[in-house]
Amino acid sequence: MGYDGVVRVSNGEAYGSGVLLYGGRAVLTAAHLVDGVVAGDITVYFETLSGAQKIAASRIKVYPGYDTVNKDGDLALVWLEKTAPVSAERYELYRNMDEIGKPFTMVGYGVPGRGTTGIDRDYKGDPMRLTAENRFDTDAATLRDSLGGYFAWNPSDDAQLVQDFDNGEVRYDALGYLLDRHDTGTESEGHPTPGDSGGPAFIDGKVAGIASYTGIFTDQDYDGVPLNSSIGELGFWQRTGYYQQWIDQSLRERYPDPPENREEVALTVTEGDNDTALVWFLLEFTGERTDPDEWLSVDYSTRDGTAVGGEDYLSVNGTLVLYPGEDQAVIPVEIVGDFTPEEDEFFFLAVFNPVGGSFGGDIEELVAQRTIIDNDGLLLA
Repeated sequence: MGYDGVVRVSNGEAYGSGVLLYGGRAVLTAAHLVDGVVAGDITVYFETLSGAQKIAASRIKVYPGYDTVNKDGDLALVWLEKTAPVSAERYELYRNMDEIGKPFTMVGYGVPGRGTTGIDRDYKGDPMRLTAENRFDTDAATLRDSLGGYFAWNPSDDAQLVQDFDNGEVRYDALGYLLDRHDTGTESEGHPTPGDSGGPAFIDGKVAGIASYTGIFTDQDYDGVPLNSSIGELGFWQRTGYYQQWIDQSLRERYPDPPENREEVALTVTEGDNDTALVWFLLEFTGERTDPDEWLSVDYSTRDGTAVGGEDYLSVNGTLVLYPGEDQAVIPVEIVGDFTPEEDEFFFLAVFNPVGGSFGGDIEELVAQRTIIDNDGLLLA
């Protein structure tokens, strides 16, 4: 089914979900799963085409503005004791802040159930990675403003996304009733359940939200049982685009020995054997911002040379943002180690679509090359 980078995050018998981010060293999950927990008590479970694997956590970082009352910032990063399996997908963030109205795919290890009866409280099987579809209908601040005193917490503007669990019938359209935004959805929508907390919502294959909590405000609940994930209930997601600066900069702080200037950038990397090695690309901004608070960005993508993405290195395709006060940042690419003697190989990384700056003149993209040095023996030609 794919989504092999969606993981189970366990603290003993209690567990939730999470998603492996670009670089393969850290998992994004919900803060309420790991807040106050020692990293050594957290285990991350991968299930991929190459088999199941569990990896201990080495470090946890909870969003510093995590607010349990207003339910903002329910995000945490969990660093792995070793690199994630090569077969586990790495994911980029959805950064466009245009999620409302868009369909998404939710993935997680929540308890199974049915929309008409809610979660299966008798389920005793192993946790399963499940997928479902839905649509982001609004944000939590808009719902707060509409409900007034009926909304018991005060979420920050733009920080949380909301979906309702529809089945195609008007009478169960909760947000149609609450906001006069009538969208009865489809007959095959899904909803987060216990165990999905920390799991991702994907738009265009990128992480747009992290499952945080559920709620109910209307008589549109299908079975009249509150908070059992039945049709008519609401799901609330932390909006990763809103928190992207914290996520990006937290990951950068923990990169292992990245170059700090162009003189330190290595143009070659030794392949290695079992693990993945990192090779670095350094982006520098040499101009001046028109506004010191301006964000600068470029899109980037790897391209094959003699080295092949997915075999010799892990392909990347994303957006690098330089936040206020930053004039440079690195893009890591993972090199796949093996024991096969082969020639040295090379690949490229291109950056394009600059926002807030330019490459100068009519240049539309910049391309850099890296060479992978084989360390597995001699070849006879």
